[in-house]
Amino acid sequence: MKNNNQSNRLIRWIVIALDFVILWIILFLSIDIFDVFGHWERNEEQIFWLICTLSLLLAEMRYGTIIHQRQVSAGEILKRTTMLVSVYTLLTYLSLRAVHFMSRIGWRLFIIGMVLLVVLLLSRFVERWILKSIRSAGYNTRRFTLVGNDEALQKLKDKLLGDPTHGYEVSGYFEDAEDFLNKNDSSTGSGQENKKKSLGEELYLCIPRRERNLIGRISQLCDGQMVKFYYVPPADESLNLQSVFIDDVEVFASYTSPLEEPLNQLVKRFFDIVVSIIALFFAALLLPFVAIGIEVQSPGPLLFRQRRTGMDGKEFQCLKFRSMHLNADSDSKQATKDDPRKFPFGNLMRKTNIDELPQFWNVLRGDMSIIGPRPHMLAHTEQYSALIGKYMVRHFVKPGITGWAQVTGFRGETSELWQMEGRVERDIYYIQHWSIWLDLRIVWMTVKNVFKNDKNAY
Repeated sequence: MKNNNQSNRLIRWIVIALDFVILWIILFLSIDIFDVFGHWERNEEQIFWLICTLSLLLAEMRYGTIIHQRQVSAGEILKRTTMLVSVYTLLTYLSLRAVHFMSRIGWRLFIIGMVLLVVLLLSRFVERWILKSIRSAGYNTRRFTLVGNDEALQKLKDKLLGDPTHGYEVSGYFEDAEDFLNKNDSSTGSGQENKKKSLGEELYLCIPRRERNLIGRISQLCDGQMVKFYYVPPADESLNLQSVFIDDVEVFASYTSPLEEPLNQLVKRFFDIVVSIIALFFAALLLPFVAIGIEVQSPGPLLFRQRRTGMDGKEFQCLKFRSMHLNADSDSKQATKDDPRKFPFGNLMRKTNIDELPQFWNVLRGDMSIIGPRPHMLAHTEQYSALIGKYMVRHFVKPGITGWAQVTGFRGETSELWQMEGRVERDIYYIQHWSIWLDLRIVWMTVKNVFKNDKNAY
């Protein structure tokens, strides 16, 4: 554990050092090479460099890198890096104002901050790729011990070892907890050190909750040997409930969401309004071309209007540019890959998501959100709510133009039940794990899929 922690700390300090190198290169290019700020006296340059360096140092103390952590998402890295640059820029601006450095420095610092953010995000991508390669090669590994005999423990083991870039190795496996305790709870001195090495850095225990005394003893053993202890509920005891506090009383709910908090609702609504206004502006520019394309190939209404299921199960009228010929099956039949109802220009709109642009008006009205579970036609809500027990949970939040399910492989036709089950699982994951950073990640993945020619976009 000592060596592992030391290597992780070394990785963290190397990344932080590179952050400063990147900042200094940007400052050098902006001041000495491209003369962005105009001519400065030597002492002014020194003061500026010093304040920028100290501001980044303070920002790193709160929002330093987390890429050395094994179970960290790209969204968390994006959030951390964005906060790092934002705090750095604000501290630099306030510090320069405090020393009366310049009267018009704000927009220049903003540009430097944007460049720094882009370069740092690129560096994080490269640094993370290098770190994953190192761990895949068998270095910077974390060893763990499993105690118990249950399918929940086996599932955890498969997850930890399923991706070699996480750098996990099994140190030991004991099916019987009493046997494990008897073999590891009696020696001291050098023998105890050997046992600590054999246990690794983490221990996962999976036995029934009624074995409280045994759980406590194994937890104490881990504490004494500086091994992180984790309790895994057996599969038949796992309730999949979320802990919630009513004042100081802990209760458990089937589903909770960060979007239940008023502040988070306000942040998401603000994001929806800003993005919708921008998107509708570009939609207005495309409108004449879309109208001509539809009218030439399929005379009829420009917009397709359909009743769909929204938040809390309420119906609303979802808008799209019409991409199919007028037909009697539009409210009951999903689009298929070679659907004869589509006309060529409509097929192009569907592949590029242009047909979805009118839904930004739904977002502006409050019927939908930019990100959320995709709204389904009423017939499908009735059909799948009878087949999938958790189906209606996806309506606890506003439906979205795009969502976590769509960017993780569950877009398009759901010809088999498992496809809709997978979509529902991902929708529920989004509801339970919402953050503005997850929304931004989904937006990026959606844009990327447009250029990748998503095979499910039809």
